[in-house]
Amino acid sequence: MSADLEEQYNKIYRYCYMKLGHRQTAEDLTQETFLRFLEDRRYQDMGKELAYLYTIARNQCIDFYRKQKALALPEEPPGIQEEDELLSSFALQEAVKKLSGDEQELIFLRYVNELSIAEIGQILGCSRFAVHRRLKSCLKRLKQLLGEFE
Repeated sequence: MSADLEEQYNKIYRYCYMKLGHRQTAEDLTQETFLRFLEDRRYQDMGKELAYLYTIARNQCIDFYRKQKALALPEEPPGIQEEDELLSSFALQEAVKKLSGDEQELIFLRYVNELSIAEIGQILGCSRFAVHRRLKSCLKRLKQLLGEFE
């Protein structure tokens, strides 16, 4: 794998944690994602390891939800923050909760895991232009929701 394995592992873990809201389950699914990636002999190195890893992780999360039949987001942001940051973080978190699951995933991939538009397009199976339009629409909606909190 050409990309830094530890950095990719952390990104996939954060993705799984965002989807599941449970630390140990996210760790388990992240490990399972990398095991499946490393065991898959069909994958050929075409420079798209990250997109393939996200696809596996996404499918793992979907399978988990199918088994559990429950959707949960983390209740509080990880880490200790200052009071002002905590309040703005709370408002942002509440606004993000009002977005659809697909919109939340898009925001997470772009701004938390800092993936490029092209990488997100590969993961979601759509064009860069579609990702850009969806992201722009999502940010507009998020801005409106944040306006409601103020």
